[in-house]
Amino acid sequence: MGVFSDPIIVFPGGWGDTLPEWLKARITLERLIENVRSPKGERPMAGDAEACAYLYTTALTQPLCSDWTEIYLYIAGKVYEAHRSKVSGATVPDDIKVESLSNYREGLLRELKCWIYEKRIRERQERNRAEKRQQRGEELTLAKERQPALFQF
Repeated sequence: MGVFSDPIIVFPGGWGDTLPEWLKARITLERLIENVRSPKGERPMAGDAEACAYLYTTALTQPLCSDWTEIYLYIAGKVYEAHRSKVSGATVPDDIKVESLSNYREGLLRELKCWIYEKRIRERQERNRAEKRQQRGEELTLAKERQPALFQF
């Protein structure tokens, strides 16, 4: 259910609406893939495209340190290579291409993906709770309107 309805987690600062449509579509696709993979006992986490979207909005809001810059270039390169059309011939420039990450940076990326996944789940739960509260309030209002008054003053 959350594949289509969960929000895309972005860094606060107002840049979330600048995400390209192809990246949003890729996030949905990766969520579907993760749902198939999850029952196999792996720890659920966000996909590469979600991590890329979060780092994209972070980089537009504040400067990134060298670790996160390298992680962003690595993940953006992976997501772009998966998205781009092979006929276009466009590739990530060699001077910014990051082929692999150190174990430390891999760990940071894994932690980010797990955090994004957990944040997404928490936001879905909060939205569901708010909807239930609103529905209960509406039901109480209707019940009060339908209840006949015993005494007229």
